[in-house]
Amino acid sequence: EKKEEMLRRNARLRREYLYRKGLEGKDREAYYKKQQVKRALNIAAATGLSTKKQLISNELREEVTSRLADIRYDDKKTAIPKSLLQDDEYARAGVMDPKVLVTTSRKPSSRLTMFSKEIRLLIPNSVRMNRGTTQIKQLVDTARGQEFTDIVMVHEHRGVPDGLIISHLPFGPTAFFGIMNVVMRHDIQENLVPLSEAYPHLIFSDFESLLGKRAVNILKYLFPVPKEDSKRVMSFVNKDDFISFRHHIYKTERGLQSSKFSFEYLLLPPRSALEYRFAPRLRWKTLSRTRRPSTRHQF
Repeated sequence: EKKEEMLRRNARLRREYLYRKGLEGKDREAYYKKQQVKRALNIAAATGLSTKKQLISNELREEVTSRLADIRYDDKKTAIPKSLLQDDEYARAGVMDPKVLVTTSRKPSSRLTMFSKEIRLLIPNSVRMNRGTTQIKQLVDTARGQEFTDIVMVHEHRGVPDGLIISHLPFGPTAFFGIMNVVMRHDIQENLVPLSEAYPHLIFSDFESLLGKRAVNILKYLFPVPKEDSKRVMSFVNKDDFISFRHHIYKTERGLQSSKFSFEYLLLPPRSALEYRFAPRLRWKTLSRTRRPSTRHQF
């Protein structure tokens, strides 16, 4: 009975989610139409044209009057739909700390197991689970039942970590990252600093496109909100559609004869480069409903 109740609940929640997504599509369409009308008004004012409809597409001319009324009552909060600024699935992000499940592909090598342990140390409030023979659908259902917010799964090729999957629960999105040039703590035997587990500050550089901002949301909401005095920093720097990940801690020192501060940064493993692979047609699905894409996307 409990299983049937859970299945009915998941089906109902998914229907509600898809209904909200449909409303978001309508809001986006209305926003782009208003932007076209605004653009026509600005061009008409700049060039002195008396007929603004000449600058508007035929499909939109019948709606000009209603769109002008919408524009007139827009303010700073309602001019841009929230769905353009932040995905609906992350609307409650920041209210509660995320809870992340870290696991591996089946039959992981010892190196992949070590890598998953380091991923667990990187992400606060995360739990590592040995995959064993668990199927993906069972894994997702278990994570939903335990109220996890995300699943992070690492893959390998001949003992070398080469893939990272991040799936947001309960309904997605799911992002696929290729991993290259991984340097783990286990690879460095000397002068290892104890790894801080404080909530980190995050730095994202050069994610300007809509796809880039979506990637930022997927990565950013794996981490809880840090305290202001946290000395732990993680950076994601996009260059030529490859994301360089670095992990730092820093300390400040005040001079004895001066009020100036000096900063000292220390680079900590693990570090790597990520290649973003995204499934646009499956972006609202969880891990159990997606297939691994083969196309690389630009930010």
